[in-house]
Amino acid sequence: MSTCATASRELAEPLAGTAATARTWLLVEQPGPWGADALTSSHLSPAVGRALARAVEGTGVRVALIRRPGRHADCHEPAVQRVFAAHTAPGRSWIRTTALADPAALPELDFAALGAGEHGGLWEAYEGDPLALVCTNGKRDRCCALLGRPLAAELAASGGTEVWEVTHIGGHRFAPTLFVLPYGYAYGRATAHAVKDALEAARGGRVRIADCRGRSAWDRPGQAADLAVRALTGEEGADALDVTACEGAAPRWTVTVTHTDGRAWRVEVAQGVSAPPRPESCGKALGTPARMDVVAVTPLGER
Repeated sequence: MSTCATASRELAEPLAGTAATARTWLLVEQPGPWGADALTSSHLSPAVGRALARAVEGTGVRVALIRRPGRHADCHEPAVQRVFAAHTAPGRSWIRTTALADPAALPELDFAALGAGEHGGLWEAYEGDPLALVCTNGKRDRCCALLGRPLAAELAASGGTEVWEVTHIGGHRFAPTLFVLPYGYAYGRATAHAVKDALEAARGGRVRIADCRGRSAWDRPGQAADLAVRALTGEEGADALDVTACEGAAPRWTVTVTHTDGRAWRVEVAQGVSAPPRPESCGKALGTPARMDVVAVTPLGER
């Protein structure tokens, strides 16, 4: 086992409440190498990358580059590039896709609408297998390359899975990391067996909560609260639970989680620090990353 994986497991930091926050993802295929800031340091035009970063600011949309697993020669632009837009809110999850000859028009999309879950008939509905997006950006964090690329390759070789490598999605210390669309649940310290289970669950509209970091549609307290209620009740339905309120501010929040059957729970979440100190990214100095601790889960009855 690599030193990255060994350190991650020995420190045993909780995973819940550590997923990147994005209600909607825009994923742009870009083969070849990625730099630390992939939008402006890859074969994607830096001008397009900067325009995308500006266009999505404050909209709830997050942009990432993707590529197929395998060797990544320093190649130039492909003839067409696959693009996905995916919304992850409960009960409203969707994926739209297209192939573009030139991504220069992407910054002109209505990102405010996409962030709100309104695709307006954009592109085509994606109806294939759930997407497994494994972080492999070694220029951002070497553990993501050392652990993520073998995982992505193994998943791709197993067949029957729509696997892509993806740029920065946070939580490098939990490498290998990934998220699964359409529901947007992220996972850390992933193994091929566990990911296959998570993908099989997603095919059936369910969530595998083992090794789960949270659903990207919610901020970190909401992610932790959702997973706590799932652990308490055994609820697996991906769209059965929703975070309908989050009150307070660091270091304490009160989160309301509701079920489609009318039940509800009040979840108390506290922000703590991870101890002993550990690097927040592979090879970085020691620090004390924030963690989300669920203090109490109280049933509220039907609403």
